[in-house]
Amino acid sequence: MYTLVEVTHQFTQRTGHPPTLKVRAPGRINIIGEHTDYNQGLVLPGAIDKSLFFAVRPNGTAQLRCWALDIDAYAEADLTAIVAGDQLWFNYLLGIADQFQQRGYALPGLDIVFGGDLPVGAGVSSSAALECGMAMVWNTLLKVGLDGPEMAQLAQRSSHEFIGIPCGIMDQFASLNGQQDAAILLDCQALSCRTVPVAVAGCEWVLLNSRVSHNLADSAYPERVRECQEGLAILQKHLPAVTALRDVTPAQLTALEAKMPALVYRRCRYVVGEHYRTLMMIDALQAGDAEKIGMLLYHTHIGLSEDYEVSCPEIECLFGVALQHPGVYGARLMGGGFGGCTLNLVQSAAREAFVSEALAAYEAAFGIQGDYLPVRLVNGVEVV
Repeated sequence: MYTLVEVTHQFTQRTGHPPTLKVRAPGRINIIGEHTDYNQGLVLPGAIDKSLFFAVRPNGTAQLRCWALDIDAYAEADLTAIVAGDQLWFNYLLGIADQFQQRGYALPGLDIVFGGDLPVGAGVSSSAALECGMAMVWNTLLKVGLDGPEMAQLAQRSSHEFIGIPCGIMDQFASLNGQQDAAILLDCQALSCRTVPVAVAGCEWVLLNSRVSHNLADSAYPERVRECQEGLAILQKHLPAVTALRDVTPAQLTALEAKMPALVYRRCRYVVGEHYRTLMMIDALQAGDAEKIGMLLYHTHIGLSEDYEVSCPEIECLFGVALQHPGVYGARLMGGGFGGCTLNLVQSAAREAFVSEALAAYEAAFGIQGDYLPVRLVNGVEVV
């Protein structure tokens, strides 16, 4: 856990010079719209006040030299011959450099020290913060002039081409374009967005971190993308106007169930339902209807657990406590799955008791001390 001041101090200690550029890159939460971004659907994320801080200075060489404080790691690479290595965190940084190089920019060597208070593997997108912070570094130093949405697309391409993860654009977009005290309703097809207040009177949004991250997520994510693509291809044979799963109605999908393998149908049923739940969530938030908001969260979780199959025993334990607690309106798995956090809408007066009971039950079941992560919504990546 490092503050900006501490990261700056570490930079000076390790390089012998003060940084000339400092960048804050936040993680994100997502109220609803999970696994819909790569199906061109709607999502409702926001940037959070848990961030990575980058301290940067050109070093007069062709080398990118990086210190990752949170994991006590160091890596360097020649920017005239960018190739992926065996350290994933460093590959995220190299991939962004590669994108700017592909645009024709000559990259100066840099010394970079980064660290922060953004937990890794908690489903709050530390990897996107890494990419987006690095994108802001190059955008600023090279005076490229990309805006937030353009940098988000660049970071997504880096994930696809350099890292090999077929991700949607939600995480990068939220990290770069977050707004103070509001979530972003993002249409991942049009890349249009608007802010949505998500505060609910008498309630708090509570993140509980399971502190587990199962490796299955690495292989399962591309599998879900492929399964959705398979379902879309079948649907397009009968619905030629459809360009993405977000275009399909629940009635259309049900009518074509017999044409699809059962597993692929369940994946599509979740995604189509989640797109419509996101629309309903906007109405519920505008009305301040905690009961309806909670119901939508619960339905999303059941879909993620049963149809999309991206939950795990640890998350189900935390979800089960929330389901039974009288002070909780709703809860769900948040993020890619197989660990990470649950997102809970809790009565403010019940928050302390719920957090205590949920974490105690979780530790009793698994011997793991989970975390309560208090967060607030903030602006996106910025030079500080």
